[in-house]
Amino acid sequence: MSKIKKISILGGTGFLGQALAARLIKQGYQVSIPTRQRESFRELLVLPGLQLVQTDTHNQAALIQALQGSDAVINLVGILNETRSTTQKFKTAHVDFTQQLLDACEELNIQRFLQMSALKAEPETSPSEYLRTKGQAEALVQKSSLNTTVFRPSVIFGAKDSFVNKFSALLKMPSPFFFLPVPNARFAPVYVDDVVEGIVLSIDNPETYKKRYSCCGPKIYSMRELIQLIADTMGVKRKIIGLNPFLSKLVASFLGVMPGKPFTKDNYQSLQINNICENNGLEKLGVKPVSIESIIPQYLQKRDANLSFDEFRRTAGR
Repeated sequence: MSKIKKISILGGTGFLGQALAARLIKQGYQVSIPTRQRESFRELLVLPGLQLVQTDTHNQAALIQALQGSDAVINLVGILNETRSTTQKFKTAHVDFTQQLLDACEELNIQRFLQMSALKAEPETSPSEYLRTKGQAEALVQKSSLNTTVFRPSVIFGAKDSFVNKFSALLKMPSPFFFLPVPNARFAPVYVDDVVEGIVLSIDNPETYKKRYSCCGPKIYSMRELIQLIADTMGVKRKIIGLNPFLSKLVASFLGVMPGKPFTKDNYQSLQINNICENNGLEKLGVKPVSIESIIPQYLQKRDANLSFDEFRRTAGR
């Protein structure tokens, strides 16, 4: 019988975190999500038994208080781009916060710790600051005394993702052309529910302690092929024009200073290595990944993007 009853998810209000929280609650776990913006995510309270805890997660004393009573901690915190905020810097969000969490778990004697990283995250050799700091965080986790497991996904897709949905919005713009930076970058997109399944299967499995699992979908695509797939699924016709390295960098320089930072120099650097698995850890965990083309029609063709919460709404009578 599992000794783990209550799980705290840091970064639990995000795309992956919401899907994971819903699944864990279905599995019978108690779930707590500490957040600095509780009122912005009140829709999560439709999940029965979920605790949405208002706290300053960057204050160590407040963080320790928020994790009281937890049997396991899952760290999903990550940023793709830096902002002017001191907490939205790669080192602060990835490395410093991971160390804070590990220290809090050791103080509270929380032995189970799961970390969301990224494919190709290496502390010294990765080409982007995003990937280097993710790798540095991994190194902290691996050398800790806790029972840790690290997940390293390729790009994650699903109804609320920031990848497929971002490009689908761009493809709706009234232009016959679509100018694409780094068109030959390669990915193995992985479905959010498959990543969630892998996490859930590992929580109570001692065989996953001190291991890292790469997470990929079953097929590899170039960036050009993915954009074409999204366009075809939407039923829009665009001539995709791939940009060479010089123009890709130029676009990154321009878009990187625009609101929302659609594409930055650091994003460009991340795309210089293929985001694919040598060995798919999901299969080792017993998960059979599904392909992106079997899923995206469900949300690009305007079906309900909140399917994972419908059952809970009906049960709660809301």
